[in-house]
Amino acid sequence: MVCSVLEEMRIRSLGVIDDAVVELSPGFTAVTGETGAGKTMVVTSLGLLLGGRADPALVRIGADKAVVEGRVTVPADAAAVVRAEEAGAELDDGALLISRTVSAEGRSRAHLGGRSVPVGLLAELADDLVAVHGQTDQQGLLKPSRQRQALDRYAGDAVAVPLAKYTEAYRRLRAVSAELEEITTRARERAQEADMLRYGLEEIAAVEPRAGEDAELAEEAERLGHAEALSSAASAAHAALAGNPEDPEGIDASTLVAGAHRALEAVRSHDPALASLADRIGEIGILLGDVAGELAGYADDLDADPLRLAAVEERRAALNVLTRKYGEDVNAVLAWAEQSAARLTELDGDDERTEELTAERDALRAELGGLAQALSDARRDAAERFAAAVTAELASLAMPHARVSFDIRQTEDPEGVEVGGRTVAYGPSGVDEVELLLAPHPGAPPRPIAKGASGGELSRVMLAVEVVFAGTDPVPTYLFDEVDAGVGGKAAVEIGRRLAKLARTAQVVVVTHLPQVAAFADRQLLVEKTNDGSVTRSGVKVLEGEERIRELSRMLAGQEDSETARAHAEELLATARADL
Repeated sequence: MVCSVLEEMRIRSLGVIDDAVVELSPGFTAVTGETGAGKTMVVTSLGLLLGGRADPALVRIGADKAVVEGRVTVPADAAAVVRAEEAGAELDDGALLISRTVSAEGRSRAHLGGRSVPVGLLAELADDLVAVHGQTDQQGLLKPSRQRQALDRYAGDAVAVPLAKYTEAYRRLRAVSAELEEITTRARERAQEADMLRYGLEEIAAVEPRAGEDAELAEEAERLGHAEALSSAASAAHAALAGNPEDPEGIDASTLVAGAHRALEAVRSHDPALASLADRIGEIGILLGDVAGELAGYADDLDADPLRLAAVEERRAALNVLTRKYGEDVNAVLAWAEQSAARLTELDGDDERTEELTAERDALRAELGGLAQALSDARRDAAERFAAAVTAELASLAMPHARVSFDIRQTEDPEGVEVGGRTVAYGPSGVDEVELLLAPHPGAPPRPIAKGASGGELSRVMLAVEVVFAGTDPVPTYLFDEVDAGVGGKAAVEIGRRLAKLARTAQVVVVTHLPQVAAFADRQLLVEKTNDGSVTRSGVKVLEGEERIRELSRMLAGQEDSETARAHAEELLATARADL
C-alpha cells in the first residue's frame, strides 16, 4: 500500500507545454509521446516541485513566468507533513499542495500548503517523497563516490552508526591538526610577536604609570609654569576682598559689605522687606570672608619651585614615550599592557600546547583507525548482501548470467591512519574506495560498470538497485526518465515487469519510448503536440481502450493504423495484464 501519492501536476508555460494537467495513478504510470512533444517536461516539472534549480530558459517563449503545481496525498504523521506544518503549511483534505513559479527574469518562488516557503524546504521534503532517476542519474551511478553512497544507504544503521562516530572523530582530528600546523608553521612569527610584547611590557613596567597620571601632571605643569602670575593674582584678589595690612586706610569689599549690613540692621525691625535684604547682605559678607581665606591659603600653598617643575616635565616626557607607542593616553597604555600580558601568556604556552595537541592528534588518529576498520567491515558485509540482491534482480531483467560485486579497497599513504596493520589514506567518509563491478556473462572478468556496462545494461543495473532499495529503504514515489534507454526486445519486457512489481509497494512514474514498458502501466499518459501555425502547444491526456492501443501501435511501428502493430499492441497489453 502506497503511503504517499503524487495525484496530479498542473504545468503552465513550461518549455513546449502551454497548459497541461498530468493525472497520475497510485500504481504504475507511463508517460509516452513523440520525440519533442514535451515528455521530459514532466520530469522537469517534478524536479521544480522538489526544489530543483530554476532555469529561466525553461519559461515558454512569450510568457512572463512558468508555474508548476502539484498535489501530494500524505499521511498526517509523515515526516514531510511534520516539517511542512513547522513552516506554517496546511493540508488540503489530506493533501499537500506544492507550487513553484519561475519568472523569465530568473526569479523563483515556492509555496507549500498555501504558505510562501524557501525553495530549500522543498528539497528537504523531496528526500522523503520522491526518488527521481534520469539519464544524469545513470551517469552519476558511474562515480565511485555515488556507488559508496548507494552502498551506505543500503546498509542502513549498520554503516550509519559507525560512520557518525567516524565523522565526529574526523572533524575533531582536522581541527586539532589545523591548530597544530598553525602553531608550528607560524612559530617564528609567534616568537617575534612574543619578543615585541615582552619588550613593550618591560618598557611600561619600568615607567610604572598610574591611571590618569598624565592628566594630573598636565594640570600641575600648567600651574607651576605660571606660579608667579597666579600668586600675584591671588594676593591682589585677597587684598580687594579683605584689605591690605600695609594700607590700613584702604577700602576693601568686606569692609564695605559690613558697613551696608550695619546700616540695614539698625532699621530692619521697621520693614520685613528691608530685613530680608539685610540677611542677604550678611550672607554675602560670610561668603566674602570664606573666599578671602581660601585666596590667602592658595597664595601660601602655591609651590613655585623650579626643581619640581623640571621633575614634572621629565615624568611627562617618560609617559609621552609610552603613549606614542601603546595608546593615546596612560589609561589606553595600561589597557594595552593588560591585553598584551594575556597574549604573551598564550604565546609562551605554545610549547606546552604543541605537546598537548600532538598527543591528542595521535590519540585521534588511533581512534579513527579503529572506527575506520569497523566502518569498512560493515560495508563489506553489506556489499555482499547488496551485490547478491542486485544480481538476483538482474536475472529478472534479461541478464540471467550477469554478476554484480563490489571492490572495496584502501590506498597506502604514509600520512594516513593505521587500519589492519597498514597505513592508508582517509577522508570524511572513511578509508574505503568503493567501486561497483559488473560481469555481464560467465567468463567475463568483473569490471567497473563505467567500463563494463552498455547503456542498456546500465539502465537495468540502476533499476535493479532501486528495486533492491525499495525493499530496505522505500520511497513513496519513483520517477524514471527513460530508464529503458538502449534496451529493447525481451529486456524491455522484463523492465516493464519489474517496474510493475515495484509499483505494488510504491508509486512509479516512467517516461518511456518503449511499448513493452508502457504496456505494463496501470495508466498511460500521452504527451501530444499540435501546431496552430504560430505557437506549439502540448497537452497531456489519459489513454484508455482504443486510444491506448493506437499509441502502443505508433510506438511499435510508427503507424497507429497498422493491423500488425495493433495486433502486437493488443498482445502486449494482454501479456502484461496476465502477468499482473
